[in-house]
Amino acid sequence: MKRIAIFASGSGTNAENIIKYFNNHKTISVDLVLSNNKEAKVLERANRLGISSVTFDKDDFIFSDKILNLLKEKADFIILAGFLWKIPISIINAFPNKILNIHPALLPKYGGKGMYGMHVHNAVVKNNERESGITIHFVNENYDEGAIIFQKRFEVLSTDTAENVAEKIHELEYRYFPEIIEKVLLKNG
Repeated sequence: MKRIAIFASGSGTNAENIIKYFNNHKTISVDLVLSNNKEAKVLERANRLGISSVTFDKDDFIFSDKILNLLKEKADFIILAGFLWKIPISIINAFPNKILNIHPALLPKYGGKGMYGMHVHNAVVKNNERESGITIHFVNENYDEGAIIFQKRFEVLSTDTAENVAEKIHELEYRYFPEIIEKVLLKNG
């Protein structure tokens, strides 16, 4: 079995979608959810779905090997599903081309530190973009600069609000993220 660890900081809707997608999969399982936010709704979702979860602080994540060692023991691949911290180089080096992220825009546009969630959607609408979408990419040492694996686009209508764009993004995330994770894991495993 290829074991997935999911990092999430918030509500965890993408994490739950991924967990359910791989429930009873023959060769892939989600074994662990990690969060830097003790109040994150994703922890409740993981518990309800029978997935182990761990919370951590910056010291555990950046300045010690606690999380790295846990990942080496319990995971073969790492998925970022709404996780806002930069991944330390020690984890990136231990999991080369085995860390995937989803971004709510068509990278390289609207990527980088601070560009997440509604910040991205507001910028897309404010700049009168004609299209937006999702990008699934490998994680490297820089925010949103890893090799792009998959993009899916949609037309942004002149009447769309940032909330409309967010809804369209969520639909694409739920539809494509688990499927692309599966393809990458089966190919690169």
